[in-house]
Amino acid sequence: MLEVLFKWPEYPKIQLYLAIATVASTFAYYLYSRNPSLASSPKQKRGLKDYQDVYNEIARRLEKDPDYEDGSYGPILVRLAWHASGTYDARTDTGGSNGATMRFHPECSHGANSGLKTAQDFLEAVKVKFPWITYADLWILGGIAAIQEMKGPIIPWRPGRADKDASHCPPDGRLPDASRGSDHLRDVFNRMGFNDQEIVALCGAHSLGRCHTDRLGFEGAWTYSPTTFTNQYYDMLLGDQWVQRKWDGPRQFQGSMSQTLMMLPSDLALIEDKAMRTWVEKYAEDTELFFSHFREAVTKLFEFGVPFAEGIDRWSFQPLWQSS
Repeated sequence: MLEVLFKWPEYPKIQLYLAIATVASTFAYYLYSRNPSLASSPKQKRGLKDYQDVYNEIARRLEKDPDYEDGSYGPILVRLAWHASGTYDARTDTGGSNGATMRFHPECSHGANSGLKTAQDFLEAVKVKFPWITYADLWILGGIAAIQEMKGPIIPWRPGRADKDASHCPPDGRLPDASRGSDHLRDVFNRMGFNDQEIVALCGAHSLGRCHTDRLGFEGAWTYSPTTFTNQYYDMLLGDQWVQRKWDGPRQFQGSMSQTLMMLPSDLALIEDKAMRTWVEKYAEDTELFFSHFREAVTKLFEFGVPFAEGIDRWSFQPLWQSS
């Protein structure tokens, strides 16, 4: 009898569920009407054209700021992509570009990342325009756009990196120390899964950019064309006599002939080590070989630790300078 007296009638229960559903749908429509971008889910499937649009936006902005001291933001975008990826540890499957954790402390304060807030701020304007792309994908796409727009090789790319919080920041000390030699380079790069040939190929990124005393303490450019991707870095290593610079800064070298250029201890390690020097000589002689090996190594670097969904193909983006 008690079960009969206190049993809820079915009809009122249905009315209650309908009322809740009506309120929920009304609230969802209100949120959408106030902010239509909420309808663009990060999981929404996007294609090559969507990411080419992001690429183009980055490319158009690279030399848009006449007050930027280096002329192009390209080199620092390459450095951001490199440092976001170079923290990968194959043994623990931690670090790498999946996460964009350099947005947080302590990683953003690691000494090797000094000055990279400039690159993050540059890409923030692109993120505002394309809120659906993750920071992790954006940073790597920014590096690829920079390499290609500075006349470097076409680098295949695919989306799938997720953003993570500060709890996923890798420990300090995983990136190369420019003041050290070939044994240190092998320790760092072997941890990621690279061999000697790949180490030398990746170091060719020093054809771009220059050092700033307010960042890592070093000063100067490696090549005469720091905003054009070439094999000149290897030519300079082999073609000049590098002597230690007499100054108050950290240990670095200047050329006997090219006194306005510089090399770091980690650069000279490539020609002091017999096995590595072999690849320096090959790349100095053959630009196409360097471009090919760099493409393979940097694609590998940019994808370490990323759990790409099955069936996600790599794409190639057309540089703006080719379409103009």
